[in-house]
Amino acid sequence: MPQPSCDAVVVPTGESVTGCEWLVDADGCTEESLRSRECLEALCNRIVSELGLHVIGLPLWRRFPEPGGVTGLYLLSESHLACHTWPEHGVATFNLFCCRRPQEWPWELRLRESLGSRHVVVRTVKRGTPALPDTDSAAAGGDS
Repeated sequence: MPQPSCDAVVVPTGESVTGCEWLVDADGCTEESLRSRECLEALCNRIVSELGLHVIGLPLWRRFPEPGGVTGLYLLSESHLACHTWPEHGVATFNLFCCRRPQEWPWELRLRESLGSRHVVVRTVKRGTPALPDTDSAAAGGDS
């Protein structure tokens, strides 16, 4: 399914777009991958690299006690990338905010490859334009 894009809505003259935020939810992921900082760090590094983003300083990672998962945070010159996992529920979430429009990225494919996810929902939100609608690529027709 095509990803929503921050270019999907025409911005009326006079409204400013300060950035685009991708909210990504993946479920059906393997517990092992969601507990592995190494796996998640490799995935986040791939996101940063393939989208041509720029990390400032060192990423921060926190591994929580069982049954908890891992949280990662990258400060980017373009804004930030965050990753949170719940192995006990098979869920990973990602939040990527950019003050520029990066190219599309194959979230569903990459999360299936890296985490074994069975279902991925990618939502985009234009920031700085509160009157504009959000977009949602949920194939299952859930609430957005």
